[in-house]
Amino acid sequence: MTTPLTDEDRAARLSALTALLDLMRPSVQADGGDLVLIRADVEAGVVEVQLQGACSSCAISSSTLQGGVERILRGRLDWITEVIGSVDETMDLETSSSMGSGGYVPRYRDL
Repeated sequence: MTTPLTDEDRAARLSALTALLDLMRPSVQADGGDLVLIRADVEAGVVEVQLQGACSSCAISSSTLQGGVERILRGRLDWITEVIGSVDETMDLETSSSMGSGGYVPRYRDL
């Protein structure tokens, strides 16, 4: 049986999680998106995050969630057992696309 977390342990875990997300957010924001914490069960180790803004029209949003966000969170915070990721789909495609180009969009030059 595991020992229940103290209030200080829970606060420390939540603080470490929010600090790590704050470190990651500028990369997502640089492409017109955002990364937000939806919920965190620090006892069970389950974290839910959401990509917003230009991320909703980005072709690699699921890769960003799995290969980037989840990998970093689980790699740096050993108490995290599961990362649930989603993309905010309430924004229409045109508005989302206008918010940022995303790193995956090829840039063409006049030849």
